[in-house]
Amino acid sequence: MSQKKRWYKRIVPFLREVRAELKKVTWPSRNEIYSTTLIVIIATFFFGFYLYFMDVIFSWVISHIKNLFG
Repeated sequence: MSQKKRWYKRIVPFLREVRAELKKVTWPSRNEIYSTTLIVIIATFFFGFYLYFMDVIFSWVISHIKNLFG
């Protein structure tokens, strides 16, 4: 048997290290989560409408160009 530990013997130390690292994380507050989520939703709607209207405008322009040239 090689000097490498088997994968199942490395799970417990790995999970301990993960837990220790998660304790170091600074988690956002409820207000920060709320505000950033709201910003993402608003930005998604804004860019969705923007891209939709740009698509409508470009489609209209392309269709007129195609009608003009045959």
